[in-house]
Amino acid sequence: MLSMERIPEQIGYLVLKEDGAVLTSGGELENDERIANIIMSLITLTDTIDPKAFASDETFNKISITYEDHCYVICLSNKKVHIVKKKITALTSSQEQQQQQHLPVIA
Repeated sequence: MLSMERIPEQIGYLVLKEDGAVLTSGGELENDERIANIIMSLITLTDTIDPKAFASDETFNKISITYEDHCYVICLSNKKVHIVKKKITALTSSQEQQQQQHLPVIA
């Protein structure tokens, strides 16, 4: 299993069972059952979104929740819910211009 501590820019992580119980955690999300409950509610909500727009056999691969300075990346794998909280670093104006032009960003 990939060590969650090795994910670049991560500041916290949770691995949950299908029922929402915390298996492992670390960083800012260590034993954070409140976030675990919120994420499980969000996953349950995705199952009830407009069935006419999405086929009943479609499920999400990844959910990203982005804030100004951090984001949560949520994915399902091996009947577990993996949640990573990552910090977002601000881009300089030249990096933003390069990104808009689809050029590689050199830091």
